[in-house]
Formats: sequence, C-alpha cells, structure tokens
Amino acid sequence: MHTFTAGDFDFALPPELIAQHPAAQRSGSRLLDGTAALAQDRVFGELPFLLQSSDLMVFNDTQVIKARLFGEKPTGGKAELLIERVLHDCEVVAHMKVSKKPPVGTALRMQGGFEAQLLGRWPQEDGPLFRFRLSGEPFALMERHGHVPLPPYIQHADSEEDARRYQTVFAKHPGAVAAPTAALHFDEALLAQLAERGVKTASVTLHVGAGTFQPVKTEDLAQHRMHSEWYRVPQATQEAIAQVRQRGGRIVAVGTTTVRTLESWAQNGQASGDTSIFITPGFQFRLVDTLITNFHLPRSTLLMLVSAFAGYDHIMHLYRHAIAQRYRFFSYGDAMLLARAT
Repeated sequence: MHTFTAGDFDFALPPELIAQHPAAQRSGSRLLDGTAALAQDRVFGELPFLLQSSDLMVFNDTQVIKARLFGEKPTGGKAELLIERVLHDCEVVAHMKVSKKPPVGTALRMQGGFEAQLLGRWPQEDGPLFRFRLSGEPFALMERHGHVPLPPYIQHADSEEDARRYQTVFAKHPGAVAAPTAALHFDEALLAQLAERGVKTASVTLHVGAGTFQPVKTEDLAQHRMHSEWYRVPQATQEAIAQVRQRGGRIVAVGTTTVRTLESWAQNGQASGDTSIFITPGFQFRLVDTLITNFHLPRSTLLMLVSAFAGYDHIMHLYRHAIAQRYRFFSYGDAMLLARAT
C-alpha cells in the first residue's frame, strides 16, 4: 500500500477561488456530486433528491462563539486572544498573539474593560495554548465584546453578516471557534424538504478548535500532533444510529467534524470526552457511509480525512474538476457529496 506524505495532499489553488463571503442563499451554493466515478455539477438545494427515506443525516449542533478578543499588555503592546475552550471558575484556554510573551501573572487589559490574567500554558508546558482567568463570565464577555473568529484566509473584519452566516441555523451548544462549514448550506426550507422525503436527522456536538486550520508541517504523517476537541454523542443519536443500521439505511455525516465524532465514539466506546482522532488513508470507517463536506485547505488533516473516506485518487480528481469549474473553496465555499470507498 502507498505510504502517504503531507506533500501528497498539496495542490495549487487560484486565490480568487477562496470564498470571502457566503452565497446569497445558504442552499444556493454549488454541490459537486462525487458519489459516482463521473462527477456531476449540481446545486445544494438538490440534495434531498440525492438521499433516500431510509437515510439518517447527522449534524454537528455546536455554536460558534465570538472567540476573538483584543486588548493590550500593561506595557501598551497589542494582544489578541482566541478562546479555544472555556474551563471553570472564569478560566479559559486561548491562543495568544503578542510581540513578546508576558510573564505568568500578567493581567491583559481587554477591549470592553475586563481583564485576562495569564496563568500559564495548557495542557503541556511546550504547547501552543495558554490558560487565562477572565474578570467575568467568559461566554457573556465574548458575546458582548468578542469578534467572530473568521478563518485566517478570510480577508475582511467580521461583520453582522458574518455573525449570522458563520453559524448554522440549528447551532445550539456554544463552544466552537470554527463553524462546521458543511452545515452552513442548510436552511429551514431545505430541512423541511428532507423531512418530507422521510430522511431522519440526529445531532452530535463537537466544539471545533482553531487547530482545524493548521496545515500538517511534517512530511511523515505519523509525526503530526493532532489538536484535541470535546465531543458528545447523545443517547437519542445512539438510538437513531442503531435504528438506521437495523433498517439498512445509510448514515450521512454532515461535515468532517461529525465524521470525527462518530468514528471516535465507534473506536473508543466513549459517548463524550476529548478526541484527537487523525483519519488518514487506510483508516477503517465503522459508521459513516456518506459525507457532505466543503473543499479543504492543502496539506490539511481534513483533506486527508476525505481522501481516506472516498479514496485519494477520486478526491484529487474531484478537486481538479472543482478548480477547472471554478467552484468556491473553504468555509464560505461550495460543497461536495461523497460515498465511502468500498
């Protein structure tokens, strides 16, 4: 079997294909149907007709928080925090962007008049994350003073449109710093159409971390240190999965975060906890049969996941087709529909 390196997942993308804004209508995006050898160009609104009444569609119902906070050090130097996780007692875990790292104990003065005191690194001393104590309830402070954590390749400052559109219509549990982007294409009308066709739906929660955008920097995939994210598979979803298996239907995962949640649960038997599952070609999928996903960054763990799912050669063919046909890429871009390679 071919041993893949990070370079196998590199590709040249014309920068103008990186979507800077969402489509006018959520379900108005394009959909590349890659379920057969021959790719078909469709629109996302056609999805209900590509599914069967026996299918179960599983969504990630995480809610994106306004996790980007700006402030300054006591010296006057600029500081930017990206809250990755809320702990307890007003403590949070964050990425910190500063010219020079302040000593432990330093209180940053944040825009909005609150403070963030640096307590140290988390969870390891050599990791990229820091632990802070905020001078107020973290979710309330972020909602009032935070900014939508748009991905690094989106060039504009966050706006009202982003606050609305970089969020799924069924977002429920706050905690993500990146949207489960495949689910951004669903609106109420499309969900109603799916229900009319008899397609069942269920949800899991995975709080997407900023590590989702990190390229794999080591050529040897085994050397890559995967970021950790919190997930939960509710009892109702576990039962819905058992039922779809009994009736011989397919499990349709909306997005790579849903795949990672379901396959983590299948692998370790834990219905909630932390996962740092890294899915690369050769992975044995136990639950997911069909995948709806956006187009992913070169050398990203997400591109490796979809290649593991639908087959490396097939994915590379679909990406070449998408570039030639001027599909829109990444978080605000278009979507693809994939079947699991047998």
